[in-house]
Amino acid sequence: MYSPFLHVFPPAGARTHEVCGSGAYGFAFALAARLGGQMLWVREAWGAVQLNPSGFSDFIDPATLTICDTKDQKDVLAVTEEALRSNAVALVVITLSQPIGLTEGRRLQLAARDGKATGLAIIPEGMGSNAVESRWRCSPAFDVKDSTLQKWELIKNKSGTLGVWYVRWDTASRRLTVVSPAGE
Repeated sequence: MYSPFLHVFPPAGARTHEVCGSGAYGFAFALAARLGGQMLWVREAWGAVQLNPSGFSDFIDPATLTICDTKDQKDVLAVTEEALRSNAVALVVITLSQPIGLTEGRRLQLAARDGKATGLAIIPEGMGSNAVESRWRCSPAFDVKDSTLQKWELIKNKSGTLGVWYVRWDTASRRLTVVSPAGE
């Protein structure tokens, strides 16, 4: 069953969600742009991916993002839980390298609810927590006319139906545009 994009994006607030795929960072920044406010990005310090302000400045003002490097995944989860509960940020994005258990996932859900913040975990493909509200898979879509086209699939949704949408980021208006897939 098809669900309109505006019913599923942005994902439910005061909850935690997951995203995987090569378009996951774009999803995270599009969500940050949609939610507004302050954003915290929590990751393990040893990670190879570095966030460059000129790479995401089309989405958000770099001054609204704070990056927190931690020693290991245990610290990532501890910092995330505190940040979600703090009422200081609208969005907390975390990068995970290992699965988290149901207990850890539930703790993050409760913290998001208490702090009225949204949590988003960027996870490797095939990994995920049963405690999350939704899980998305994001990847580039081939289009000879537009290299920015993305395919976003809602692959888990505790509060509704699943779906697939083709989106592109409109830099001028700082918003997503839902488009028909190539050839349709």
